[in-house]
Amino acid sequence: MTIKLPSLKDIITGSHAKSKLQTQTNTRTMSTSAPAADTCNNAPSAGVIESTVALGAGCYWGTEKFIKKDFQKRYPDSIKSAKVGFMSPNPDAVKNPSYRAVCSGSTGHVEVLNVELNDPEKHYEELIKFFFMFHDPTTKDRQGNDAGTQYASVIFTAGDEQARIAEKVKVELQGLVDAKKVARYANSKVETKIVAANPFYEAHAEHQEYLMKNPSGYCNHFFRYKDWPELN
Repeated sequence: MTIKLPSLKDIITGSHAKSKLQTQTNTRTMSTSAPAADTCNNAPSAGVIESTVALGAGCYWGTEKFIKKDFQKRYPDSIKSAKVGFMSPNPDAVKNPSYRAVCSGSTGHVEVLNVELNDPEKHYEELIKFFFMFHDPTTKDRQGNDAGTQYASVIFTAGDEQARIAEKVKVELQGLVDAKKVARYANSKVETKIVAANPFYEAHAEHQEYLMKNPSGYCNHFFRYKDWPELN
């Protein structure tokens, strides 16, 4: 008989890894269930804010809950669709990675929520600001107990206008941190990466809307502040 010992990741991340891997144990296959969404073929026109953005803010369960539930409390019907899955800053990263492979940190993919907005002109910038409210962008490749590049703070943008707005908000946030207007982050430098979107790989159905189906499930996200501060 072969006894399978816990991996180092299971030991480090505790209940998170145990809970998420248990979910996968109950699933017949570890591979992702949907092909990659092509985010690169249709280049957006100048000045146009594209409707889809992928956000990495640590464990995608919490990211999904805060955006699909809490963001839409503030902005009803702002989100057309949102799915958890994986995206890499590297366009040449391995294709269609399994959840277990992403958790190992070996593929370079980040756990993300791929969001499609109904009215990006109205809600995209508000979404980026909200993104910074419920996670800590100053802890590089880490959110709470979850450590590794798969838990990086990343905004995967579609087009120049999305990138410009994301960079503007990031710079504004750094100014707020420097001015002590935002003081509930662990460190003083905003580490969030802003990169061009690459193929999105949807996670298995068991992981979609996980905290909606399991309200007491693992989540280490919380509001650091609930309103965007004024710098002046």
